Amino acid sequence: MFAPPSARIPFVGLTGGLGAGKSTALAALEELGAATLSTDVVVHELLATDELRGQIADRFGADVVREGTVDRSALAAKAFESTEAREWLEGLLWPRVGERVAGWRTDVEAMDPPPVAAVVEVPLLFEAGIQAGFDHTIAVVADETLRAGRAGSRGHRAVEERAGRQLTQDEKAQRADFSVRNDGTRGELKSELSRLLSTMNA
Repeated sequence: MFAPPSARIPFVGLTGGLGAGKSTALAALEELGAATLSTDVVVHELLATDELRGQIADRFGADVVREGTVDRSALAAKAFESTEAREWLEGLLWPRVGERVAGWRTDVEAMDPPPVAAVVEVPLLFEAGIQAGFDHTIAVVADETLRAGRAGSRGHRAVEERAGRQLTQDEKAQRADFSVRNDGTRGELKSELSRLLSTMNA
């Protein structure tokens, strides 16, 4: 899905379960001098295009589009009804996400001075089997009760992990090169991420 690892700028995949705080970690990494990209943002942008909106409405029904915008909750509900439906949606989105990430990485490689790392947030990093395309991987983990509260406040039925599609956060942490806890303050999380960046650039 991605180009071979770069020897110049560490290429890092960031993941974690629902409510673990991936977006908070990504923002902290940007503050620490990393170039960052969220594949969730890329998906939002793709779903806003006429091409994909039309294909999704044809496949899942016009009711997943409301006021000209794909309703992501309605889409997720239908896409996770069956393996075939989910795989169809992933086949539509993932190649396009990969193209966007590859183009972004090319731009990052040309930056002068270079960032301390190029970090891509990928919720299904290990589930998609693309971890080998990164130099390093980081899993963000947090207390289950805390995760449920965070995810619930955003309208997710949290730690069922989207109908079992996602690995548990323990499995993500075991597969990642590094794991960071996001149970404390934002400052504590940022300090831990700063330490990891130093390790990667040593």
